[in-house]
Amino acid sequence: MKKRLVAAALLSVSTLGAQAHEFTLGSLTIDHPFAFATPPAAPVAGGYMTIANDGPSDDVLLAVRVDPELAGMMQLHEMRMEGDIMRMSEIEGGIPIPAGETVKLEQGGLHVMFMRLPQGFEEGQEIPATLIFQQAGEVDVVFNVEARGAQEHDHSGHGGQSHDH
Repeated sequence: MKKRLVAAALLSVSTLGAQAHEFTLGSLTIDHPFAFATPPAAPVAGGYMTIANDGPSDDVLLAVRVDPELAGMMQLHEMRMEGDIMRMSEIEGGIPIPAGETVKLEQGGLHVMFMRLPQGFEEGQEIPATLIFQQAGEVDVVFNVEARGAQEHDHSGHGGQSHDH
């Protein structure tokens, strides 16, 4: 009986951890990295997450690395409005993560770009990646591929958007 209780407790803790989908590296907490499912031939996809820096020092997300079989190129991007046109461009030097602050990588703002996709991302797929920070170093994370909501926007169509490279 005691073994069953311990097993049940461990199972509930591991399930809770999987639902939380959180990764830590020193004073950085990376919450819920995800990408949306794409059409099979989509050449790009956006990646999103929240990064909290509970430490006393600023840090910078410099890069994201994935297996080239999943994405031939990775970039850190930002979207901004210029007049009536939404422009997306690579961020030179990385994304600052100030001490004591939380930075959201989200649609319409800062985000990760998975580029040169050999095939699209399917709902339920897990994309292993490594986040590279200037101060904290590297941490392995998993981007969960989620279904796209009816009102969500993705980079695979680029409707009304311009890419600056």
